[in-house]
Amino acid sequence: MTQPSASPLLKARDWLFRDRSTGAITVAQWPNLPLWLFLGLALAAWLARGAEPAASWLSLAADVALGWWAIDELIRGVNPWRRLLGLATLIGLAALITLRSGG
Repeated sequence: MTQPSASPLLKARDWLFRDRSTGAITVAQWPNLPLWLFLGLALAAWLARGAEPAASWLSLAADVALGWWAIDELIRGVNPWRRLLGLATLIGLAALITLRSGG
């Protein structure tokens, strides 16, 4: 008796979300150092809003940390979903920085 083949939807889900090293479905992971730094620096920048130049420096540092995280996901993401998430974050961050600079 032959095994029924997986549906195209299940194959796509497996390709997109399956961790290549463990075989587990991975959509989100516990934050790593760059993401913790981004969260802390973004919070500090928000709390320091109006207190220039500290708020601007904290915001810049948060952007760098988020960029670090996004590049790391783009290069070393455990599955295509994580790499796409890194790419989308980089595009969004570039757009945000462009808008902030008035470009």
